[in-house]
Amino acid sequence: MHVLCMYRGRQRPHPPFVQSGPLIMHLVAENLTVQRGGRAVLDGVSLRVAGGEALLLLGANGAGKTTLLRTLAGLIRPLSGRVRIDGAVAEQSVGEQCHFVGHTNAIKPSLTTAENIEFWGAYLGSVEPERAPDAKPDPALDWALERLGLGDLRDVPAGYLSAGQKRRLGLARLLVARRPIWLLDEPTVSLDAASVALFAGIVAEHLAGGGIVVAATHVPLGLTGAHELRLGARTVTV
Repeated sequence: MHVLCMYRGRQRPHPPFVQSGPLIMHLVAENLTVQRGGRAVLDGVSLRVAGGEALLLLGANGAGKTTLLRTLAGLIRPLSGRVRIDGAVAEQSVGEQCHFVGHTNAIKPSLTTAENIEFWGAYLGSVEPERAPDAKPDPALDWALERLGLGDLRDVPAGYLSAGQKRRLGLARLLVARRPIWLLDEPTVSLDAASVALFAGIVAEHLAGGGIVVAATHVPLGLTGAHELRLGARTVTV
């Protein structure tokens, strides 16, 4: 893997994402320049991450980690440069092929744990948006909750969860829809050591299937062999 950053200035109900076909998927960013409030947050950033690889974005607060993730996800339009996926579904955008999990959890406190994950399943297109009131729980959604250690809390309003439990609920949506690229902003914030190890195992499974992970972090994520890109330096090659 080559990254060049230049600053001018139970039984599982469905398998994880598995890369198919002869081509290896690559997430590619070329010469990204992004301005926020008239200031260049990113200036000429390029990277290339292959399927099966994880890239950790490091740097001080304000270095541009979140901005880079949001630009990769298509949520911010760069002033110049472009983002593409090589070896993927040609008619889908990067945003349609990625999960973006920000540093907030994106859950509704008044909904139960199960209702929150059901919303994400419907929003991401992995379950039917209109379900009968007496319908049986979707096995994929139940499995996601179990995998994140939340199975016993499915009927508890999310507002009553601890900070770590809320974070695990926010991360559970990674498992309810198969998408090859995970863009994660401080994914382990509020997690204890056991939960960090649990999440590292989930990420390892995704990578083993040929998925891609780009994560901004200030702390170790427990990912063996992950590459690092430190933002804020003039030139970084990994």
